[in-house]
Amino acid sequence: MSRPLAVAITGGIGAGKSEALSAFARHGAATLSSDEIVHRLLAEDKEMRKALLERFGDRILGEDDQVDRKAISEIVFADREQLDWLEGLLHPRVAQEYLGWREELGRLPDPPAVCVTEVPLLYEAGADERFDVVVVVTAPKEVRAARAKWWPTEPRERRLLPDEEKVARADYSYVNDGTLEELDEFVAGVLRDLSAPT
Repeated sequence: MSRPLAVAITGGIGAGKSEALSAFARHGAATLSSDEIVHRLLAEDKEMRKALLERFGDRILGEDDQVDRKAISEIVFADREQLDWLEGLLHPRVAQEYLGWREELGRLPDPPAVCVTEVPLLYEAGADERFDVVVVVTAPKEVRAARAKWWPTEPRERRLLPDEEKVARADYSYVNDGTLEELDEFVAGVLRDLSAPT
């Protein structure tokens, strides 16, 4: 089995991880977002729905009887214990999904050379060891806040690794405070570097 080189993208809220993931896809990498995995698990995984309802009750259901991510967020981001529980439920399942996806790619007749997964809490979840290469995307706090749909509360911010530490541990890093074209050029450069003969 010819396994694709496994790349993780991580970084803070509003840094531009999703845009970087899209750029990797444009340049031919297979891509998967952990956020999309979570969306699907909340919508389709019956065991997860049961666990969430047992923990939080039906206040987390929307009018359509589906699990409402916003309602869960309002509970867990104000309560460290609830957040720890939720992450303990989600992280193993998300990891199982992207590891399975990578195996499936490796079984293809013509597997991609590189597969890229967006993992927001990569270092915090201790998931960096599952990847061959880590790319950290950062941006100044005011830029990130302007882009973000929501901003983490102070206790959650304190639990996240500082950008400086993520950058120090990463294989590649990029300050995403310019244009999408510049981000695209950075991604193209990373892929050129990864495909260069060693």
